[in-house]
Amino acid sequence: MHDIRLVRADPAAFDAAMSRRGVAPVAAEILAQDAARRGAQQALQEKQARRNALAKEIGQAKRSGGNSVALEAEGAALRDAMAALEAEASRAEAAQTALLEALPNILDAAVPDGQDETGNVVLHQHGEPPRPNFAPKQHFEIGEALGQMDFATAAKLAGARFTLLSGPLARLERALGQWMLTLHTEEHGYTETAVPLLVNAATVYGTGQLPKFEDDLFKTTDGRYLIATAEMPLTNLVREEIVPEPTLPRRYTGLTPCFRSEAGSAGRDTRGMLRQHQFQKVELVSVTRPEDSEAEHERMTRCAERVLTELGLIWRRVVLCSGDTGFSAAKTYDLEVWLPGQGAWREISSCSNCRDFQARRMNARMRAPDGKGTVFLHTLNGSGVAVGRALIAVLETHQQPDGSVQVPPVLRPWMGGIERIG
Repeated sequence: MHDIRLVRADPAAFDAAMSRRGVAPVAAEILAQDAARRGAQQALQEKQARRNALAKEIGQAKRSGGNSVALEAEGAALRDAMAALEAEASRAEAAQTALLEALPNILDAAVPDGQDETGNVVLHQHGEPPRPNFAPKQHFEIGEALGQMDFATAAKLAGARFTLLSGPLARLERALGQWMLTLHTEEHGYTETAVPLLVNAATVYGTGQLPKFEDDLFKTTDGRYLIATAEMPLTNLVREEIVPEPTLPRRYTGLTPCFRSEAGSAGRDTRGMLRQHQFQKVELVSVTRPEDSEAEHERMTRCAERVLTELGLIWRRVVLCSGDTGFSAAKTYDLEVWLPGQGAWREISSCSNCRDFQARRMNARMRAPDGKGTVFLHTLNGSGVAVGRALIAVLETHQQPDGSVQVPPVLRPWMGGIERIG
């Protein structure tokens, strides 16, 4: 959500910021509704003042035995006029809100311009893609050959875009999630949080998925939503709160299933585990003072990078361009991992600084440093990381010529000492 004062102060600059997102000029329409709302509210205040004065005049007329009929008729007309003004103020406010809530966050000045992922910029790369002396397989080929990754049975049970894991691969997925969660809590200072997997509309609205992206979500018959990411409940922990400044930053992590309808992804990544309706993810969420969010963004991204390095993966950090940055984010780093079976880089984590965009939707604040009033918090979120994609990367990176897979050393304690899956 955007501050209407920002639009009033410089409509041209606001439209220029939205144009980077591919949004047509909208400031004039927002300000027209704002003017209608303010005009109706001012007129309403004037009518209220006249009504108060009129009540005194009517009382005096009755006490003195005078005729109050004309005054009472004026009062009735005032009530009708006030009702119309209240309706106009409510209509204009709703129209203004609808315009503002549909607009994406303003991008950081450092975000490069670009239409799509081809405009993203690589900032750093860890390691070089290997050149194995055998033809590397894709993860689904490895898993199916091991007899531990079953898409046909999953489809029988639930339909397309589900996976059934068994045996050591199921244990490997569990090990990945548990190890990541322990790393982030014990070494990176995040607080482990077990959250509801079903949330209400206010929670989904707070992080920006509603109303624009409802089609991407699974909705229950009683009006709740399955979480698409633990970002949704974790960020909303501070909704409608005034957070004491000494308790900041707040850092939360959680390992949850995530559910996505994958609307609009027909034909993309139909084989394997890359794009699923249900998957596990370790989420990282930070709530900070405004002046600290940029540094927190760098810190959070390094925490996710640590996961990839410890797993022995080849990865790179990418800053997303204007056309590829998500709705709620001001700036996003994607971490991409090299998949030898695909011979391609694929996203495994996104770390975003949303600044005060989500906090405005949630009304999440802290006391101003001078003690006068409140200021909106800054929120950040990142994958720390997607467990299914980490499993894919481990399988493809650590596959052996005989079809077996070496278990990364950091996971072996979580695997009962198993060093190889074969």
